[in-house]
Amino acid sequence: MYSNREKKAAKKAQTAQVERHSTLKYPYRLNFYDVPPIDDITLEEFETCALDRLRVLAEIESSFARNRSYEDLKTVTLAQCDKYLPLHSSTAKSVDRDAERRKDHVGHFVLRLAFCRSEDLRKRFVKAELALFKVRYDNDDTAEREAFLSSRKFDWTPVPDEEVKLYSQQLAAAATAWSRDPNAAPPEKYFKIKWTRVTDLVSSRKVFLKGGFAYVPLRDQASMVFAEYAANLEKALERTARELPKLDEDSRIVPILDHLSQGFLAGVSSEWSSSSAATDGNQITADMIDDLARRHFPACMRNLHECLRRDKHLKHFGRLQYGLFLKVLGLSIDEAIAFWRRSFSNIQEDKFNKEYKYNIRHSYGLEGRRANYSAKSCQQILLADQPGSQDNHGCPYRHFAPDNLQTALLSMYSSQGLTAADLPEIMATVKAGHYHVACTRVFEITHAALGVKKGDGIGGGESVTHPNQYAARSRELEKAKLDALKTDADGDVTMG
Repeated sequence: MYSNREKKAAKKAQTAQVERHSTLKYPYRLNFYDVPPIDDITLEEFETCALDRLRVLAEIESSFARNRSYEDLKTVTLAQCDKYLPLHSSTAKSVDRDAERRKDHVGHFVLRLAFCRSEDLRKRFVKAELALFKVRYDNDDTAEREAFLSSRKFDWTPVPDEEVKLYSQQLAAAATAWSRDPNAAPPEKYFKIKWTRVTDLVSSRKVFLKGGFAYVPLRDQASMVFAEYAANLEKALERTARELPKLDEDSRIVPILDHLSQGFLAGVSSEWSSSSAATDGNQITADMIDDLARRHFPACMRNLHECLRRDKHLKHFGRLQYGLFLKVLGLSIDEAIAFWRRSFSNIQEDKFNKEYKYNIRHSYGLEGRRANYSAKSCQQILLADQPGSQDNHGCPYRHFAPDNLQTALLSMYSSQGLTAADLPEIMATVKAGHYHVACTRVFEITHAALGVKKGDGIGGGESVTHPNQYAARSRELEKAKLDALKTDADGDVTMG
């Protein structure tokens, strides 16, 4: 055990270490975002900072929708932050800490602009941002966290010793209500704060209430910090909403904000990167597609494939959605032409060449303006080119009637382990508008035999954001299992 003198010396050394890094423009990882960024920011940085932060917030929303425990949410959020929004300690020497914190700062304020537009967006944004702040608060170094708290003036009042003595019996009763030790003495230090600011502590009966104030012990200081953060952000969003009309004439920024808010409403953060998916040795042929569809395709592409096989035709947006998916999956232009020609077996050769072949070549960047078109992400499928009654494109989780969706899911995936008992959970997330969460849950169920457990998502707890991401991950899991079986078989042969 350490002596009190040793403990004081260690704390002093930690405080000094924080002070040595006070020359940072952003001295703390924790941030209440009181002051907007005033530096010059390029449009590219404006969008990139926001998109990377949105990836983190979207996964937090998915965690809420999937009823993850706080510990699971924390694990997933920290993993996402490491990938898209890292914030190293002030003692870190090998990274540009100010650059990391600037990105965090800019991204927060851009998303404020995007999500201040409606009460629903503001509530969702505050909930997700508060969860991110809690995770960072819990994960921060003790010395840095205390230095951050000391730097702010919080809206609560220390309770004088005389008042603590006056209400000692009530305070002790509140402490006993939550303490594991029924004989535990109440903490010596308390703060007074309006009870409406710490409703979580009130609902769990952890505090003494008097005259509209909650007496909060020092050990529950975090609840007051979180309440202060949420209250500040709610007020800031309301102020931003009043000022937002001034941006309406800015043709550069408004489309970016529209894109960000639409992605948040859809519950999907951004496009999965598929730039190398078709060039990593995973080339496929037209003859392979039927089998790949059965084993690896998400519901949107599985539906398009089955409609194509049934009707020997797809309308324009269906061909576009499915064709670009197959292109990124690894289907070459020659194999694509062969696949579509074979699929449109009721159409004469001349008509196919005149009306369809050009569009296929165009989607591969070989005609027209020769653009290299990417496959459509979940966000685009959910929000753009809404399907009519005669169309087959879109997202089944959003665009199918509930009864039709359940029938379709059982038809598509019962051979991969999906049962009627799984449908209530899936349909509940669909009803709540969390379509990507429903798709992710189907992925988990249908890949359980490959080692995927509930909560794993597409990998590392992440949700599906792109049809090609779903297919690519499915093929990776299958390949890993086959490689493992082959290794085991080779080992048995060698030993024999």
